[in-house]
Amino acid sequence: MAGTTAVTEAVTDQLLKTVPDRSGDARAALTGLREEIAKAVVGQDAAVTGIVVALLCGGHVLLEGVPGVAKTLLVRTLATALDVGTKRIQFTPDLMPGDVTGSLVYDTRTAEFSFQPGPVFTNLLLADEINRTPPKTQASLLEAMEERQVTVDGEPRALPEPFLVAATQNPVEYEGTYPLPEAQLDRFLLKLILPLPTRDQEFQVLSRHANGFDPRDLAAAGVRPVATAAHLAAARAEIAGLTVSPEVLAYIVDLVRATRQSPSLAMGVSPRGATALLNTSRAWAWLAGRDYVTPDDVKALALPTLRHRVQLRAEAEMEGTTADSVIQAVLAQTPAPR
Repeated sequence: MAGTTAVTEAVTDQLLKTVPDRSGDARAALTGLREEIAKAVVGQDAAVTGIVVALLCGGHVLLEGVPGVAKTLLVRTLATALDVGTKRIQFTPDLMPGDVTGSLVYDTRTAEFSFQPGPVFTNLLLADEINRTPPKTQASLLEAMEERQVTVDGEPRALPEPFLVAATQNPVEYEGTYPLPEAQLDRFLLKLILPLPTRDQEFQVLSRHANGFDPRDLAAAGVRPVATAAHLAAARAEIAGLTVSPEVLAYIVDLVRATRQSPSLAMGVSPRGATALLNTSRAWAWLAGRDYVTPDDVKALALPTLRHRVQLRAEAEMEGTTADSVIQAVLAQTPAPR
């Protein structure tokens, strides 16, 4: 975990140095999200940057960390800084699928059933502690995350655009958790690990609270909307025009195919994972102010994009091997184009 954190922080530092200006309104707004979130969340720069990448790709993000590392606060602050609709679901063992998607309700006045939308009908959905609810309720998000719609009583209902699920979860070894099935994990564009803060960061947290910071009152902390759905749409249009050379495409293919041949993995990265890595690399390149993708962009996003799309063999897991260490080994062994 320590090695992974160091790599991720180094990657984030690289990005912060490679954004020399805010030449366009969309890039200025999206990079400005990081500054607004920093008003409430200390550290976690890698996770903040990852969420911005997910927004640019129109993908979903899974945030994992022990309780108390600001997972929920990070998403709530993002919702405040991004001027779009947002709702929150606290996942509990007794939560039902209809509590997420909505259900048909009988109206005694009209003697008819009408659809009552669930909290999933929003732009930014905070799925808090998603792995504390049983698989049946977890699966209620599958259609919404992949198809951007919810089907109730045979009728599909489109979700608002943009639509992003930001789910938080505690490590699976904690009591009262239900591991997410592979099919749902694969729907998340990124899995971001939120580590415990350093001593200096923890001191900053306590100093803010000592000076009156209230995590329930983000307005008092100075957090304000700095980006809109229009900025996202403009950014995505620009990202779609980025150039990706055949050599970089071949590099992505070689990386994911290498995971399928790793003796430590029972399941490697699927073609969906390769597409996800292409998309996140393009978003990273756009944030860096370039109109083309480099192998370094691919390397920068490989860990958060692929770590949840592989499955370790039992014997490798018993030996202490992690998904991150396998992906790092694949990166080291796969030649990158010059």
